[in-house]
Amino acid sequence: MRRRQTTDSARSSTDLSEGREKFRLKQEVGLISGVSLIAGTMIGSGIFMSPEWVLHHMGSPASSLLIWAACGLLAMFGALSYAELGTVIKESGGEYIYILRIFGSFPAFLFAYTSVILVRPAGLAAVCLSFAEYAVAPFYPGCSSPQFVIKCTAAACILVLTIINCLNVRLAMSVMNVFTAAKLLALLVIVVGGLVLLAKGQSQSFQNAFQGTNAGIGTIGVAFYQGLWSYDGWNNLNYVTEELKNPEVTLPRAVMIAIPLVTCLYLLVNISYFAAMAPSELLTSGAVAVTWGNKVLASWAWLISLSVALSTFGSSNGTFFSGGRVCYTAAREGHMPDILSMAHVRCLTPSPALLFTSMMSLIMIIPGNFTSIVTYFSFVAWFFYGMTISGLLYLKIKKPDLPRSYKVPIVIPIIVLMAAVYLVLAPIIDQPQIEILYVVLFICSGIVLYFPLVRFKCHPGFLQKVTLHLQLFLEVAPTSRDMN
Repeated sequence: MRRRQTTDSARSSTDLSEGREKFRLKQEVGLISGVSLIAGTMIGSGIFMSPEWVLHHMGSPASSLLIWAACGLLAMFGALSYAELGTVIKESGGEYIYILRIFGSFPAFLFAYTSVILVRPAGLAAVCLSFAEYAVAPFYPGCSSPQFVIKCTAAACILVLTIINCLNVRLAMSVMNVFTAAKLLALLVIVVGGLVLLAKGQSQSFQNAFQGTNAGIGTIGVAFYQGLWSYDGWNNLNYVTEELKNPEVTLPRAVMIAIPLVTCLYLLVNISYFAAMAPSELLTSGAVAVTWGNKVLASWAWLISLSVALSTFGSSNGTFFSGGRVCYTAAREGHMPDILSMAHVRCLTPSPALLFTSMMSLIMIIPGNFTSIVTYFSFVAWFFYGMTISGLLYLKIKKPDLPRSYKVPIVIPIIVLMAAVYLVLAPIIDQPQIEILYVVLFICSGIVLYFPLVRFKCHPGFLQKVTLHLQLFLEVAPTSRDMN
């Protein structure tokens, strides 16, 4: 009798193991969806708000255009470097999984802790606040919108995104595709309007275009922060590698299509802004795209506000989609609570990780301010981008024989690493701010949590019971990796 029970137990254990092996996130992101995820996340609030701040720091139209072009080139180099990493380490999680596999558990935990608690929620909050500003603006003509209304609208945006992403990956990608098409159309309207103005001879902003240029080291670094905010999302596909169809081909191809497309559009849109507005007018605009619409489209200017709102909503969707995967992957590796590593048994989405990201983003909205969020987000992001790129250089030099379907010339990651070091150090040296010290202290606070919770696994006794109850309530189960 005991032998039969043992046999039955072994058989059921095997069945459970096989079931668990089959339970994983689906590979539903193809080339078109991959391009949409990159381009759709990149084209968000930045191109409609950052031109004013890039010009403010650089001082002249020509120098600001050079910053925009340089930001596009840097994003392209970074994405090509990440594409090689994605074909060597075929796991979701982006920087987190690369740092973990190359440098080990401790620095990976610091990244996960900072990204999941601070960076990703802050980035999502900033984009949703931008969406809210443009969405409610038509209801308050002639005056500024109340902050309470803006923040409530941003919170509603996050909640809608949570529902969409928790329901279905294909639904989230369909939303991404539709909104990417809409925002590309909006940018084309601005580009064509600018070309018409230039054809009519409105090129005063480009006469003595370098006059007034600021060339300080720190000033250029902060201008890069504002420009690169508009390109944020160039690495989004690396967060969902396990959900890509044929990642060895899809990842590099999507990067090579999406980023040059976005860079060209950004340059043409900035030229259109300068064709419609003098630099002094652009600096006092507050909402560059809306001012452009009022001057060029007249009674149809409401289309620009609608387009910006659609654009920022689509970008929020991409940021939310990828941000939840970092939390999910970190939990799967034991760096976050186990419940965050599970997926819904029917929808096959990492719903606990998405819900946690949503909660943190809602908290970030309360004290949120667009410009300050951008600066601190960029500082932390480029610190870890530099660490990840140094990991790629280590693999290229020390382990050149690792199988990889795509290789980037070594000079490209070297350039990205130098840029990352500059972007982290230049603003600190030239214009030190106490807030950056707070961010550094927050990162270091992860050390206090790492050793008891991760290294020595000193978990509270009630945590397992809480996890079990949450698992039953949320209808989620552990998943397995898919690195094929």
